[in-house]
Amino acid sequence: MRIGIVTGEYPPMQGGVGAYSRILAHMLREQGHTVYVLSRAETHDDTISLTNTITRWGPHSLRIARRWAQAHNLDIVNLQFQTAAYTLSPWIHWLPDALDHPVVTTFHDLRFPYLFPKAGPLRDWIVMRLARRSAGVIATNHEDHARLDHLPCTALIPIGSNIRAALPAAFDRGYWRAQAGATPGDFLLAYFGLINRSKGIETLLESLAALHKASIPVRLVMIGAGAGSSDPTNRTYIAEIEALIERLGLSAIIHQTGYVDNEAVAAYLSAADVVVLPFTDGASYRRGSLMAGLHYGCTIVTTTPHIPIPGFRDGDNLRCFPTGDSATLTAILRELFETPEHRERLQAGARQRSTEFEWPTIAAQTTTLFERILGAAQ
Repeated sequence: MRIGIVTGEYPPMQGGVGAYSRILAHMLREQGHTVYVLSRAETHDDTISLTNTITRWGPHSLRIARRWAQAHNLDIVNLQFQTAAYTLSPWIHWLPDALDHPVVTTFHDLRFPYLFPKAGPLRDWIVMRLARRSAGVIATNHEDHARLDHLPCTALIPIGSNIRAALPAAFDRGYWRAQAGATPGDFLLAYFGLINRSKGIETLLESLAALHKASIPVRLVMIGAGAGSSDPTNRTYIAEIEALIERLGLSAIIHQTGYVDNEAVAAYLSAADVVVLPFTDGASYRRGSLMAGLHYGCTIVTTTPHIPIPGFRDGDNLRCFPTGDSATLTAILRELFETPEHRERLQAGARQRSTEFEWPTIAAQTTTLFERILGAAQ
């Protein structure tokens, strides 16, 4: 197939949608397909056909997309949708109308764009219109799939880990713990991902302060935690988090890595005793940081999913606590500090669960949906 991918993010831009798009593009090409990517001017990739002529996602971007799809004689176009990745522009919702090619929309989440004050129901309508106008829909998580499953051509296909690097040669866990400021006897927690309001970092910091006050030798490494490239409101939230760190007196026990390469991310995750991901909307397949923790067989503590997810089993492959409940998080972390054998059991469960999210499987499931759509159109 000749497959086009339209994405609001793409490396070197920072963000999960961009990382996902790049890995998927290369995986589809490895499976024998011809792949073309359309994204913003800030993007770059010498290893794949990338058209980076979009400067803003206005009506002109739809005309660019139409010419791009025609020039490459595409069989199908896969739109990677997350509203922040398109700078909250409503125009991307009309991509299926602008093209003569079938568009399959991958919804990384169904959050609605800001249109204008008091837009109300229009926000929901514009996103669901995109879903209805698409030839097919991919939901990356159970929450969105439950809302989209009534549409005629829908699939639940999880994302994989955006971090796939092997551990550094001769990986030395002690060295990477020392890089995070931790001694062999310290209880090293890790947070991985961008910083925004959906990540629940306040809850983690409150728990960290409680453990420190209880004389547990705890430290926190915040891996790659930055604002990202798509959502400008993240910078305001980062300032709030920095102020909270100061107010709680935690600066001396927190190491922030800033942006680091994938090999370093893998090393820090593997060096930590526990990876803590306190999402405000619950653990979900759409969270790339959670997929990374599973991929590297980490001990993971995260928030209880908002809807049942059969693959996530509390006490087997991760530990769960209620959203915003720092007291319960503190109790779980204290238990894991005191019982290394429990951490080892969770690590084994995470490694076993991670096989569900391998990229070759994800790419194959994606092309199966494409072939189904193209076959129905003949």
